[in-house]
Amino acid sequence: MFLAIAVAALAWLALLVAAPVLPTTVAAALYAIGSHICHQRPDRSFHLFGAQLAVCGRCIGIYAGAAIGSLAVIAARARAILATVPSRTLLIVGAVPTAVTLAAEWSGVWTGSNQGRAAAGVPLGFVVVLVVAQGVATLHYDGCARRRPIESNRPPTPI
Repeated sequence: MFLAIAVAALAWLALLVAAPVLPTTVAAALYAIGSHICHQRPDRSFHLFGAQLAVCGRCIGIYAGAAIGSLAVIAARARAILATVPSRTLLIVGAVPTAVTLAAEWSGVWTGSNQGRAAAGVPLGFVVVLVVAQGVATLHYDGCARRRPIESNRPPTPI
């Protein structure tokens, strides 16, 4: 299952980055999907060969972090983290860089750059994959206890 997650994450990242050079029908589908998950502002997006990528810099960073995290899960490097740190803590820590860059941009303190947004998104994508992998790792239905029949809670019928 972890291999499937890694393949999906890597394939999605590759498709997003390669969208400007893919055949028109495939690229159009990727840009359409990207429009539902990202604002796709040209000034906040990376460009390849003069064409804008299907998602913004921050989203590319999040997906890159997810791809890296999925590889880390396969390599079992991340499993020690999963065992010791609660999911909520992982998500909060991973979201801090993105939250800081958003707050800095919205307050006018930092104008931001695509590289900075992408770098801030990587930890968030990384920990999201760790949390998903932690959830997937608990899906062992074979080890669950069999369901017992439910006793009727109707009152006994009088004779």
